[in-house]
Amino acid sequence: MIRQGLPVWIAAGRGWARAGLRLVIAGMLMLMLMLMLAGAGVAVAADTAQLRALEASLLAQMSQLASDDFGGREPGTEGESKTLRFIAKQWFDMGLVSGTNDPGHAWFAPVTVVAREPAVSTAQFRVKRRLITLSGDDALVLTSGRRSLIEGAPLVFVGRGSTTPPRTELAGRVAVLLDRHVPVASGAAGADGGAQANGVQANDVQANDVQANDVQGSGRQNALLGAGASAVLTVLDGPRNLASVAARRQRRGYALASEALGGDLEGFVTAAAFDRLLAAQGKAATSLAGLEAEADAPGFAPHGLELTASLEATTRETTIHTFNLIGKLPGRHPEAGAVLVLAHWDHFGTCARPPAEHLICNGAIDNASGVAGLTEIARRLAHPPMGAAALDRPQFDRPQFDRDIYFIATTAEELGLLGAESFAENPPLPLKKVVAAFNLDSIAIAPAGTPLGVVGIGMTPLDAGITQVAREEHRVLVKSKAPNAYIARQDGWALMRHDVPAVLVSSAYGEIWRLEHFFDTDYHRPTDVVKPGIELGGAAEDVLFTVALVRHFADARKVPAGEWRGSKGK
Repeated sequence: MIRQGLPVWIAAGRGWARAGLRLVIAGMLMLMLMLMLAGAGVAVAADTAQLRALEASLLAQMSQLASDDFGGREPGTEGESKTLRFIAKQWFDMGLVSGTNDPGHAWFAPVTVVAREPAVSTAQFRVKRRLITLSGDDALVLTSGRRSLIEGAPLVFVGRGSTTPPRTELAGRVAVLLDRHVPVASGAAGADGGAQANGVQANDVQANDVQANDVQGSGRQNALLGAGASAVLTVLDGPRNLASVAARRQRRGYALASEALGGDLEGFVTAAAFDRLLAAQGKAATSLAGLEAEADAPGFAPHGLELTASLEATTRETTIHTFNLIGKLPGRHPEAGAVLVLAHWDHFGTCARPPAEHLICNGAIDNASGVAGLTEIARRLAHPPMGAAALDRPQFDRPQFDRDIYFIATTAEELGLLGAESFAENPPLPLKKVVAAFNLDSIAIAPAGTPLGVVGIGMTPLDAGITQVAREEHRVLVKSKAPNAYIARQDGWALMRHDVPAVLVSSAYGEIWRLEHFFDTDYHRPTDVVKPGIELGGAAEDVLFTVALVRHFADARKVPAGEWRGSKGK
């Protein structure tokens, strides 16, 4: 039996209904897509507006901090007072509390720095019964302390310092070190002797050799002193001479104040003067050339010389009283640890002389940008209501994070990371409770969208967390270790030396050539000012990313107690 079909008008009606339904569904889908695109456009516009507002805030703060009115923010000056008042008022108004945990020094943690300049330098040697005193043209003796003295100490020849003798061979002795360690690059100009024919190139080669010997010489001296030598006497048998050493080493040096009187003792002697000392031993005496040949021979072993030395060095001291500024957002569970965010506020003050038109090193990028970023990070973590006044502070007293968050504006970074070192030596909390520390330094370098580099990558247990946050924030993270070349040039290094996991995460290190260009142009010069059109896109994104990092590491659920130290912790 054949099934009879539906009437034509019914079948046609159903076809029209199906077509209409498809049109309705397509329209709804199109409407939803348009709404989604509109929403995305609104979100993008909102993000863009947020970044522009953040850039404007960074610019306003940098313009104030790097103004001539602040005088270059030199520690111990009126410029410091203005700087700290400017930062502290903002922190107080946004709801931070003092982080010094010391009622006697709320907010401002004292840091005492001493500036030392070489004063007395005395070098005397005894050969048998004969006393030989070298003049300032022949020898230079330096100390890292106020006064250092050794008398009648035997000399032990250690060659070029390729290996360090055991403590038993160095204790109570003066290690005699040959300065020439890197051979002069004789082939650098080609086989035709072009380096000698071209005076400029020859001078460049010699300058590089001097610099290499200076850097390597310091490392070898430190190794010998660390191994127990009472002093190190460097014989200048290479491209360096006494004048070049004095020019570099007789500059003012800085250190944290200490009750200790002495310090490391280092001496430098010309090759000619040391040859005369050796000759005074008598007919069987060896010469400097003979010692050099020994040092270069296979199987060289350190040995004593028939000489004793009495060396003395003193310094003139100037005391500088300065401060770290420390604020805090208290957490719900401070026993779970703390997160640190820091940036150094100091710079060099007046750094040029007439007839230069501009004499102040304002330090706009280094490091007004980092301080401005630090304050904006604190603002976004504190979440103060718009227009909140100091009288409204009770509304800020509700902890939002599991862990305490400390904000530290350090002093004396430019003098040798001394503010960060002082914080580590006199911390307001046990350092073993620090989950992570994030430093900000010279962040106004790169445009928005630049990848992030990490100074300290592979050196702390923080890498996994940083990678996770970068993925969540849709940021590109450079895995290169090239930024680690700058590890010892920023405050995080002072914390790392005390086993605090510290890194610097910034777009400034995402494309190293941008940072190197800054170093080659405005870095530590009076030209580091807030210029028209200064690039702040990367700095604004750095602020937002650091906020995300702090939120992550301040969350005890995401980073459980005891887990964050990893294999590198105590």
